[in-house]
Amino acid sequence: MVEVFGQSLSFLLVVVGTALCIMEALAPGAHLIVIGVALLVAGLVGLFVPAAATPFVLAGLVLAVGLAALWTYRNYDFYQGTGRGQTRDADDLRGERGYVTETVTERSGRVKLQSGGFDPTYGARTISGTIEEGTDVVVVDPGGGNILTVEAVDGQDDIDRELDRERTDADGA
Repeated sequence: MVEVFGQSLSFLLVVVGTALCIMEALAPGAHLIVIGVALLVAGLVGLFVPAAATPFVLAGLVLAVGLAALWTYRNYDFYQGTGRGQTRDADDLRGERGYVTETVTERSGRVKLQSGGFDPTYGARTISGTIEEGTDVVVVDPGGGNILTVEAVDGQDDIDRELDRERTDADGA
């Protein structure tokens, strides 16, 4: 049995794999889970099947389990399906919809976006007036920092507004 720092290689793989899985739980989306699962599984196989505890077998297991974990992680989209793992830049937020969680004025306020990434709450400002808590809003200027410029929406989407505009034009013509 191979020993490193006075401990078996299999035991060290279990410890490091567990530590990486815990780190992933604390910082989701960092992709530490893939290598963490690979090391953990290889270490457990090495502990429970001593004949497989050679460095070459464990390295092969880490590679095989790592590839399987990566494939599973990518195909089942654990974080992306919920929107939690998304890293968004400011331009992606333009046009996003959400609602006011703290009354928005020209100087202060907070909104929560429907698909705003890991933490969908942002500081918000309005160009003029006040937008009350609970009102639906749309981002008109993402700014570039943590403060968005928003406008209240009337519950209609762009298609509904265009249809209303066409009806008004047809009635007036």
